[in-house]
Amino acid sequence: MVADTHGAVTPNLWLKAEFAAIYLLAPMAIALFLPPGHLFRALAIFSIAGMVLLWVTGGFRWRQLVRGWRRMPWREIVGIIIVTFATCYLILAISRPGALFATPRNNPMMLLAIWVLYPLLSALPQELIFRPLFFHRYAAILPAGRAAIALNAAVFSFAHLMYWSWIVAFMTFFGGWIFARAYLRHGFPAAWALHAVAGNVLFALGMGVYFYSGNVVRPF
Repeated sequence: MVADTHGAVTPNLWLKAEFAAIYLLAPMAIALFLPPGHLFRALAIFSIAGMVLLWVTGGFRWRQLVRGWRRMPWREIVGIIIVTFATCYLILAISRPGALFATPRNNPMMLLAIWVLYPLLSALPQELIFRPLFFHRYAAILPAGRAAIALNAAVFSFAHLMYWSWIVAFMTFFGGWIFARAYLRHGFPAAWALHAVAGNVLFALGMGVYFYSGNVVRPF
């Protein structure tokens, strides 16, 4: 279990405004105004801001991010590989059959680069923002129990509004639920590993047609 930092930050109006700015207003602004090619720059800025906020949050210790490697939930990792594979295959077989396994068939070196870089450049910063920062700095204003996990999954899904896809919204909500649950039960390494593995399977199947910022088409 991760350390309890409830009460580390006073639940005042500023904290609620900060929460809304990070998890609601910023994703909306990115979805509406940010050019898709600047996505990773925005993610880097948010990651740095998130680490600064974690640093100033009482009760948080950086070593918490590396605790839990011995509690890695291997059954859950195997499970998310199977579920992600089956879900992506079904979605693509129905909606975009030509995209199935397109990357490994047409550009295997690109897939290898994705498998190396995605866990570090995408899954890691997202997990920092949506798990430690969310559950530690804002613990005082979160609902209790599973409602906090549901809220975490909801804001994680909303952060992917930039893709303008109900498929992405659906998958990221349930992915966010699994990652949040793993974080609270097993620690940060488990959440990061589950996110990284799910993302790598997703791109191997061809779901980049929905999850790649270069393919985004705004509905306006």
